[in-house]
Amino acid sequence: MSLPHAILTALLEKPSSGLELARRFDRSIGYFWSASHQQIYRELGKLERDGLIRERPTDAPTRGQRKEYEVLPAGREELERWVDTREDPKVARDPLPLRLRAAGVVGVRGLVPELRRHRDLHLLRLEEYRGFERRDYPDGPRSEQERVQRLVLLGGIDMEAGWVSWLSRAIEELEKAD
Repeated sequence: MSLPHAILTALLEKPSSGLELARRFDRSIGYFWSASHQQIYRELGKLERDGLIRERPTDAPTRGQRKEYEVLPAGREELERWVDTREDPKVARDPLPLRLRAAGVVGVRGLVPELRRHRDLHLLRLEEYRGFERRDYPDGPRSEQERVQRLVLLGGIDMEAGWVSWLSRAIEELEKAD
């Protein structure tokens, strides 16, 4: 996934200003694709220069007003092209498994408390995701868009549950060795 495609997706869901878009990233998209506010603004400029988005026309004077962006037909075509692109899975780049492997060489030392901390953080995120599902889909998805968005959320739930399971197993295994 790339930031331009994440922005095009978000803008097709709802035309937004850069600030609104950054806030939406902080609240939703950022759970699986993070970007700083600077990166978002820089990418908005590129997308506009490339003719994929534009500032929405307004009757109000623009001085002091936030620019609100919308996706142009070329932007929608780019997103459709990207959705249909074949891509191999990417390797997750979390340093914790690498740190655990390094502990096999230099000794576990103080790693178990760090594994517990990570497990607890993943448990919190898992409960947060489950809360989103209860709040947003109490009776299941009501539209195609909600069905797909819920699938992304369910993927997050499964990944967090996987982390919790693996970390619990690692902690148990390392505590046996003590």
